[in-house]
Amino acid sequence: MRDNPGPATFLNDDSLRRNLRGLAVGITLFVVLGTVTAVWANPLFVRMTPVGPWEFVATVLTAFLGGVTAAMWVPQCNLRASGTGGLASFLGIACPTCNKVLMLVFGGPALLAWFDPLRPWLATAGLFIMGIAALTTWRRFRAVRTGNRNVQGPRGLDRGDVK
Repeated sequence: MRDNPGPATFLNDDSLRRNLRGLAVGITLFVVLGTVTAVWANPLFVRMTPVGPWEFVATVLTAFLGGVTAAMWVPQCNLRASGTGGLASFLGIACPTCNKVLMLVFGGPALLAWFDPLRPWLATAGLFIMGIAALTTWRRFRAVRTGNRNVQGPRGLDRGDVK
């Protein structure tokens, strides 16, 4: 005979809420990031440099990793790494000549000559950082769910304070 969980199990299980939160964050991040960086044509922003295929893929992966991290977030998680990776990915995806801060720092010719060729690498580094943040969040999420109090944090630090 199969063990049938009672209604209290479903009320205590927050999987649906977590999945909806991750989906909402992922979709919102995809729409906002793609619109602000003008990966697709929109009336709000005009892109000065052409969009490469890797920029759309980087937008999708950034939104996916942000949604996964948001879905598994527990209070013991540090979102600083995911935010740093997201910022690096944003700078890698965005049009280099449209970014006023970068234009002030580098100037137009230097920006196109030096920063533009590095953008795919910056986006890749951002996605790598976000992937590590998602993996760390997943490990802490599993540790909290299983009741393991010896969670390894970043740089191997013991996170014995996990409750």
